[in-house]
Amino acid sequence: MTDVSAARPADTFAALHRQDRPLLLPNAWDHASAALLHAHGFPAVGTTSLGVAAAAGLPDGARATREETLRLAGALGTLPCLLSVDAEDGFSDDPGDVAAFAADLRARGAVGVNLEDGLGPADLHAAKIRAVRAAVPGLFVNARTDTYWLGDGEGTRERVLAYRDAGADGVFVPGLADPDAIAGLVRALDGCPLNVLYTPDGPSLAHLARLGVRRVSLGSLPYRRALGAALDAVLAVREGRPAGEGTVPSYREVQDLVR
Repeated sequence: MTDVSAARPADTFAALHRQDRPLLLPNAWDHASAALLHAHGFPAVGTTSLGVAAAAGLPDGARATREETLRLAGALGTLPCLLSVDAEDGFSDDPGDVAAFAADLRARGAVGVNLEDGLGPADLHAAKIRAVRAAVPGLFVNARTDTYWLGDGEGTRERVLAYRDAGADGVFVPGLADPDAIAGLVRALDGCPLNVLYTPDGPSLAHLARLGVRRVSLGSLPYRRALGAALDAVLAVREGRPAGEGTVPSYREVQDLVR
């Protein structure tokens, strides 16, 4: 386990994007999930906007979870690990408001923020990035484009280069899985770290490393798997089958996560 609490967190987090192996960033949705991941050797943890929204009974990607995101950042910012927060599109079209929100996240302990464009105007997203960089220079800005997530990939290169030139520390293209397209984007970015979303049927972590990917996020996968495991256990009990498969932390182990 790596304790980064005594280091310069922003510099440490940025350095994790420039190693031989990609930064594998698991995504948490509450204190227990983040503490458990850190306890098992992950120096950095992200949040999942779907997990935050679903846990609160709210829709994801609809600017409905601004306060929940701030509260979670405050809870996780006290942990001895590096925290990157999924902030949807910054919960505003006003770059100044997005910058103020990012500053609030930084004050609560975050060292990184993930901002998505939702296929909105690229110049607006670039303006948000510039505003955040000006207001919170030490915050790692991961600029996400949804060209593959919501579209067919058209315009990806133009958008990520615009976001890089606006000051993004890294760019994130969820849904991008074709090895040739990944390698081409890495070359185009010329040193700016590329972040992709891991998918079980996509390239392995080792393959992504060879392609030059510098950060691999798990997104909502851990949260959805946790929901599935809970449902499997309950259904097994109801149907008279064993319910002990998989990793099940003990009551004491969960209690110890708050210490």
